[in-house]
Amino acid sequence: MRQYNGEIIALGTELLLGQIANTNAKWLSNELAKFGINLFYHTVVGDNIHRVLSTFQAAETRSNIVIVTGGLGPTEDDMTRDAFQQLTNLQMYEHQLTMEKITNYFQASKRKMTPNNRKQALVFETAKVLHNETGMAPGMIVFHNDVYWIFLPGVPREMKSIFANQVSPFLKSLTNQKEIITSKVLRFIGIGEADLEHRLSKLIKKQSNPTIAPLAQKSGMTVRLTVKAKSYDEANKLLSKTKEDILDVVGDYFYGIDDDTIQEVVVHLLTENNLTISAAESITGGLFMNQLISAPGASQVAAGSLVSYRTEIKQDVLHVAKETIETHGVVSKQCAREMAINVKNKFQTNIGISFTGVAGPDSLEGHDIGTVFMCICTDTEIKDFQFVFSGDRNQIRERASLKGFELLYRMLK
Repeated sequence: MRQYNGEIIALGTELLLGQIANTNAKWLSNELAKFGINLFYHTVVGDNIHRVLSTFQAAETRSNIVIVTGGLGPTEDDMTRDAFQQLTNLQMYEHQLTMEKITNYFQASKRKMTPNNRKQALVFETAKVLHNETGMAPGMIVFHNDVYWIFLPGVPREMKSIFANQVSPFLKSLTNQKEIITSKVLRFIGIGEADLEHRLSKLIKKQSNPTIAPLAQKSGMTVRLTVKAKSYDEANKLLSKTKEDILDVVGDYFYGIDDDTIQEVVVHLLTENNLTISAAESITGGLFMNQLISAPGASQVAAGSLVSYRTEIKQDVLHVAKETIETHGVVSKQCAREMAINVKNKFQTNIGISFTGVAGPDSLEGHDIGTVFMCICTDTEIKDFQFVFSGDRNQIRERASLKGFELLYRMLK
């Protein structure tokens, strides 16, 4: 059976500038995996004929399925066809059905059609033309020098429609779908990248199928497991076995799979235990509660948050004792403790959590930037915490909020 190696090329300077996210590549990668196609390259190239041609030349030497998105429109910076013609010397012709569709569109909208719109109807002489039901320019499949070139519009709605209805059946027939590639993402919190990789080093060294790939993210660590198998049942068995091996080593830090968020998991645990929560936030400024209520079902467990940024608000609204602040300061274990207790009582919840600290730009009350005190007060216990986070002002605030979710998760689990 022939092995198919693929790559995705996206055209558009707007992608390089970050004005538009390349969501097409992510979506196509997931689709190609269903057919067992090995995907080795994602490339974004700007609207320059020489760079586009160079990119096509490189793709031809290393892949036998190349998907190109974008560059099929009517303007001068739409140069997919021109670059591919320079690569292959294939002739183009005006596709009659597409030209009729373009003409009818301008007539129906009572607009004058400029000559450059005819460019969208040009297709290569050997191409399988892919009808575009939601836009103008058709897609194409061209087989040249033992490489399947698949040209698709850059507009996501048009691209997805053509792929699902016409490219997908073609790839299914081409590959006979003998193998599939699928992935599972394991999510961890409270463990660093180096520590996680060190603990999993033996498994990573002997990995073959599935492969194991740790990755640090803002919300914690992930481990992506990718497997190639003849069926989804076989793939799931292999993934489950590898997942068990990993959790035997670092299961204490595991909280979810695939698209799970720590916020969703915490809300689920609060709901499951019929618990409610409120927050007193100084350094986080409402960030914790904002993230909590982003999770579905939060309205059942989240009573609210009191942002007590200034000292007088801590005293007059949150009722932190004046003596506590004068003796220990607003950045202290004692202040955090009273904040948690008082917000719990004020909102009449089962749990109160508090955050106070120094985000910068200057130290405060003798504490370095990044110092954060937290407290969690429940119906049965009070726990105090102190951390020192690195990063800029917003990173410190985000890390403090994330640590709050980690502490709640461990307590609720």
